[in-house]
Amino acid sequence: FFFKQKTAYEISLGLVGSEMCIRDRYQRRVHGIMVSISPVHGGLIFADDKLTEEAKLPKKFGERDPNADFNPTLCTLPFEERFALMKAVAEDKEILTEQGLIDMLKAKQQFTCYDGFEPSGRMHIAQGIFKKINVNRVTRAGGIFVFWVADWFAMLNHKMGGDLTKIQILGKYFIEIWKAVGMDLRNVKFLWASEEINKHSATYWPRVLDIATKNTLARVVKCSQIMGRKEQDTLSASQIIYPCMQCSDIFHLKADVCQLGVDQRKVNVLALEYCDAIGKSPKPVILSHHMILGLQQDPTSEEPTKMSKSNPLAAIFMEDSAEDVQKKIGKAYCPPQITKLNPVLEYVKYLLFPSFGEVVIERKAEHGGNSIYKTYEDLEKDYISGALHPGDLKPSVVRYINLLLEPVREHFKKDEYARNLLQQVLLLNEQEAARKEAEKKHPPPKTEQQSLFTNEHILPA
Repeated sequence: FFFKQKTAYEISLGLVGSEMCIRDRYQRRVHGIMVSISPVHGGLIFADDKLTEEAKLPKKFGERDPNADFNPTLCTLPFEERFALMKAVAEDKEILTEQGLIDMLKAKQQFTCYDGFEPSGRMHIAQGIFKKINVNRVTRAGGIFVFWVADWFAMLNHKMGGDLTKIQILGKYFIEIWKAVGMDLRNVKFLWASEEINKHSATYWPRVLDIATKNTLARVVKCSQIMGRKEQDTLSASQIIYPCMQCSDIFHLKADVCQLGVDQRKVNVLALEYCDAIGKSPKPVILSHHMILGLQQDPTSEEPTKMSKSNPLAAIFMEDSAEDVQKKIGKAYCPPQITKLNPVLEYVKYLLFPSFGEVVIERKAEHGGNSIYKTYEDLEKDYISGALHPGDLKPSVVRYINLLLEPVREHFKKDEYARNLLQQVLLLNEQEAARKEAEKKHPPPKTEQQSLFTNEHILPA
């Protein structure tokens, strides 16, 4: 019974009406499992109550327009200042190309800059504070910063078990944090990938197919890093489509600038290659920002360890308490006089100096008293010489990080919408952790597949 596709009449001889009515409306519980008939293919769909988590979520609450503050203003800064702001966004030698950036800024007083993000898990400090810093630089330079909320992409990459509803809750949470942390939203626009692609499917999908036809499978697989995967990983078909879609996003949004991390460089280069293939000019400018180190580093390895959402000690998260921050920075890798792979110094360089302009190291008089650093280079020089010890650096870093996070904490305490949203996110993250743990112990049968469009499990005919 469970493995054979049934007609509507075979399921319930007692029902009357057309098969179409039954398909659209009928649900029944069989052996403790909710059974319904798909309006798409007419087959049975079984929804295991244990796998359906929607009922456990807090009740829905009022929605909030993510673009309520969008009110573009024209930049009046001179070219030199605009160029300096844009250049500050990118990692060293990660502008493709610098001449292209110069030409674009001279041609356009206002331009479109794009970044896409998968809503998944918690937001760490690089996604929150560092992204805010870079977005504000771009908008000050005349950019309309378009955030592509890549909900479909997170689904393709199997985030949150491929549950689109849960993914979209996380997307709203990310947006709420950026609002609280001080991102200037007048020139920032949020677009949901699922909505935009559906609206413009007639032009979006042909471009995806064209990109796919102009690239080999090996070339697309090289882009797997953009999904947090490795080339040697076993990829699903959805993860092969993903890079072609991300490449297409750049052209769909008519982006003048792509502003993503260096981990997204390969797919951005794929877009430049596609420009060559179709004869498009000018090409978008690629500004790839630095990837801030994880707090836990292996001193025996030459390879840096990135921030990881699966390791709570690897990063500061945007809803962390003051106690969490103190604990994590206290345990962070920070060897005296060594700057290589030193995450605490990276926090100082990429988060504190851009946010505060200077850093004050507070010390007792018998330990030399307070030191005021106007530049990161001066602080690094003292650290290398031993004049600045990790025991003095870390408490000051904790103090500054808490200053950056306090507006977010207050927002999620006082704002009812944000507070309810955070409750949902914390519950979703608990459920996701439990789901992954359960899958490790009891891998799902290969004959059963999770539908990407519902919470239901479809058993093949």
